Amino acid sequence: MTRLWLAVAVVAAAPAMSVAAAQTPAVDSARQAGIVGERFDGFVGFAAAPSAAVRGQVGAINIRRRSLYSRFAASRGVSPQEVGITAGCQLLARVQVGQAYMLIDGRWRRRLPGQMAPIPDYCR
Repeated sequence: MTRLWLAVAVVAAAPAMSVAAAQTPAVDSARQAGIVGERFDGFVGFAAAPSAAVRGQVGAINIRRRSLYSRFAASRGVSPQEVGITAGCQLLARVQVGQAYMLIDGRWRRRLPGQMAPIPDYCR
């Protein structure tokens, strides 16, 4: 029940989360190339070695996400990790064909043509 309540609250905060998810052209290109991708915990990670510029831009994106998750968690009385994982469920659902993603087991994968979006059981 707590996960459902948190998911509803995170969906309500979607406009603010889209700001935290904002990408740069370099990160978008790296995402399409499978170099960076969404992680189960709501952060962007590296599936392959990125350029220094992409590494810095991903770091900035993750700082914004961490700040957003912390503020949201404080206002809801939950942990930032819970908010991140709930946001991760929504972000994983948006992974496009060819893009990299990481589930809770720590393995990087790429979404294949015809494959459903990677939505872990704990997200349902």
